[in-house]
Amino acid sequence: MKAEYDKETDTLTLTLRDARVKESDEIRPGVIADFGYDGGVVAFEILDASKVVEQTREIQFAVAG
Repeated sequence: MKAEYDKETDTLTLTLRDARVKESDEIRPGVIADFGYDGGVVAFEILDASKVVEQTREIQFAVAG
């Protein structure tokens, strides 16, 4: 999984897996899901990220045991 923040476009992209994107759909206002050829989610894009993410330059992950 990879997280990238683009300050210029104020977009946070969370890439879940390395796969080609077949289509994208705005699943909620400001949230775009990218889907692969197998129909599974490849990535999420959060538009205007600084308005919804408290610290766009710091990301923490929690993995349940």
